[in-house]
Amino acid sequence: MEIIADLVKIVLPAGIVLYGMYLVIKSFLRKDFDKKLLELKSQDRNVTLQMRLQAYERMTLFLERVSPNNLLPRLNNQEYTVDMFQQILIMEIRNEFAHNATQQIYLSDETWNVIQSAVERLISLISESASQIDKTVPSIELARKMVENILAIQDDITSSALLVLKKEARTLL
Repeated sequence: MEIIADLVKIVLPAGIVLYGMYLVIKSFLRKDFDKKLLELKSQDRNVTLQMRLQAYERMTLFLERVSPNNLLPRLNNQEYTVDMFQQILIMEIRNEFAHNATQQIYLSDETWNVIQSAVERLISLISESASQIDKTVPSIELARKMVENILAIQDDITSSALLVLKKEARTLL
């Protein structure tokens, strides 16, 4: 019986010490794991932030490229008729928009809807302006009519979308 008592006197403290060591090592490993996980999340946030900022840059460039102030001089050719120029303008806007459509995953739904609305309003402006003049006249007439219609509605379609985009981008910084 004394052997069992002596054995218990040795094994019980050793077991308690081993259990304490287990808890200390487990705690240490948990803290190390949490620290590495936090670092990984921080790196992911930095990468995501960079990607989001690039998306805002691309959408800013898109809005600038499809702005009538930039679109009309860039695509106008004296050989085009109004009908040809209308098709070219609409195709260019749609192609640019399709090229940048993937950027919507980095933008808020509200901002993306504003950009979509600007594109639709711009295409509508082109079509409406073209319907107000003869389709066989030179393309410069469509450009003039578009400018007249923009001045009449007193709204720079892409600028309002650009302001919303800039405002949202600033919230990230």
